[in-house]
Amino acid sequence: MLPYFPFDQDVFAMRLGVRALRADETLIEVEEAHYRDEVALKERLLAEPRHVRFAALPGTEAAQWETVTTVLPLMASQHPRHFALDREEGGQWHWRNHLLGTELRFTPGEPEGLPQAPLDWLGRQVQEDLLLMDGTREGLPLMAGQLCFPAGWCLADKLGLPVLDVHAPVPGFNAQLGPSTVKLMQGLKPGRAVTRVNWGIAVTAQLDLAPWTRAEWLALRQSVTPSNAGERCFMRLERQTLSVMPETGAILFTIHTYVAPVAHEVEDPERRRRLAGVLRTLPPELADYKGITLFLPALVAYLEAEARSG
Repeated sequence: MLPYFPFDQDVFAMRLGVRALRADETLIEVEEAHYRDEVALKERLLAEPRHVRFAALPGTEAAQWETVTTVLPLMASQHPRHFALDREEGGQWHWRNHLLGTELRFTPGEPEGLPQAPLDWLGRQVQEDLLLMDGTREGLPLMAGQLCFPAGWCLADKLGLPVLDVHAPVPGFNAQLGPSTVKLMQGLKPGRAVTRVNWGIAVTAQLDLAPWTRAEWLALRQSVTPSNAGERCFMRLERQTLSVMPETGAILFTIHTYVAPVAHEVEDPERRRRLAGVLRTLPPELADYKGITLFLPALVAYLEAEARSG
């Protein structure tokens, strides 16, 4: 099963669901069984010239570098089997990625030491998508990001926009959660990350659901029936974190996407009941936004039939 199940009640409620990251939790998660494949997929997607997967506004280099020098030590200390970091004479850093069998020496702040822009290079070490907001400017605009596994959006459309404009397409989000979201982000303290889990239902297990991929999977929605919905529908979870960089004030937003068939996630009767209740009470405009309106009745019917059968 996936490491999270985001439903603690059987009715839909729009809420942030944010909590402090616990001492036993890590900022960057390593799902070892899928790590190499997902990082390799990132490399392929980033190599495509047609689409923007990494972008950064001018003047964001310091924020990118601070993100690298903040995240790498955490990865090495929290995942010592997978990563190692040594600080050598002359200010040079020696990074080793045991999962990929790679290593690199570089000096923070010197761009020639990395093969890509700092945030882009860091994103190739992790399964997460990485986004940076400018915490020093009004509106907290999105100033840089590496986005390979989006759920229906693309970086080129959002770069430079204030955080509320980024979320404007989500029905009801800004009206109900916008002010609290901005307040939360403005109140972040260095070294005290927060986390939440977002959810969706897809008809494909592919991680990259950028807008231009719709032709690859759109027709699959019509094949979902009450008898096959458990295997044809996929729970898509985003484990998200927010943390602030102490020197530049940049806000790092990480998104680790997990995908599995719905059937695997609702073997427990209580889980079936909760998911069915949430889907039954999901507002129509949110069902449309999440792209599940067409197969929603079939999925609910599947969950209810499973509940009746025990």
